[in-house]
Amino acid sequence: MDFWTEYFKYVPVSVLIGILIDIIAGDPAFLLHPVQVMGKLIEALERILRGENVGSHRDKKSETVDYIKGIFEVVGVTFITGAVSFGICYVAYRINICFMVAVMSIMCWQCIAARSLKDAAMKVYKPLSKGDTEGARKAVAMIVGRDTQSLDDIGIAKAAVETVAENTNDGVICPLFFQMLGGPILSYVYKSVSTMDSMIGYKNDKYMFFGRFAAKTDDVFAFIPARISAILMIAGTALLETFGKISGSKNVFNYSAKGAAKIFVRDRYNHASPNSAQCESVCAGALGLKLAGPASYFGKIHDKQYIGDEKRTIEPEDIRRSVALMNMTTAICVVIYFLIIICAKFR
Repeated sequence: MDFWTEYFKYVPVSVLIGILIDIIAGDPAFLLHPVQVMGKLIEALERILRGENVGSHRDKKSETVDYIKGIFEVVGVTFITGAVSFGICYVAYRINICFMVAVMSIMCWQCIAARSLKDAAMKVYKPLSKGDTEGARKAVAMIVGRDTQSLDDIGIAKAAVETVAENTNDGVICPLFFQMLGGPILSYVYKSVSTMDSMIGYKNDKYMFFGRFAAKTDDVFAFIPARISAILMIAGTALLETFGKISGSKNVFNYSAKGAAKIFVRDRYNHASPNSAQCESVCAGALGLKLAGPASYFGKIHDKQYIGDEKRTIEPEDIRRSVALMNMTTAICVVIYFLIIICAKFR
């Protein structure tokens, strides 16, 4: 059999093993993560393309040149990432099929961020629940792009919940979607696009034109997965709500599937990105919270739209609830994928 036949044959196994490794191990700090390598590649190619000409004062001609250079950045990074990913899988295939499956599984694992997202969110929750505002502020600064120096307890909790909700798609469902579609190679290409968006996709003086194509490319890649994620999250909310009612305990939080669907339909476009508010709107409705709104980035206040209705004041426990919603969404995604695989195999 040729490489591609064997490759796609073992994609489902690799995805499953990758998920299991992520659940058990997460992202060990002592391992070099592929995203770190992608980051170095993005920085190196930017230096080659732009040199030191990254100031804020440009005429229209230099703006156009900067935008074109940004296109070369995206094409270069995605091509190199895809080529290297293919090369790794192909060399593994030439050595041994079992070795190829192991390599593919590790690659799938390293693209999924469910466990690391949960761990990062809990690092915010633990000090915040104990009244350690400064410790929680330091922890949330590690996972959000906004300025965190002046955030109070409510602002910290809101930032953490929003990050978990948004990254349910960006860090979990979207990579899984591309893994399921094209294995670790396609997943790594998506991850390179996502990393570029997080590094250069800012609307500031430095990246307004150079990073625009990267941001738009990420919007295209995440467009379908973001909507799938939102639908799965509504289903996850319904399951958590059902489990809560079955338990009969007054201490169990009552998620609202009706609220999740309502706010999703109403507020899913209350963001500059066409994708970012998809899951965030579901989470806001599921928990009965008012998320988003004005926030400070690089010392400037951005007047963002609100998402959801404030049925109650946000609290540290909402961080744990958003993580539970992310986990349920991920579980539903994986179950549906393997049901499709089984049905296709035995039809």
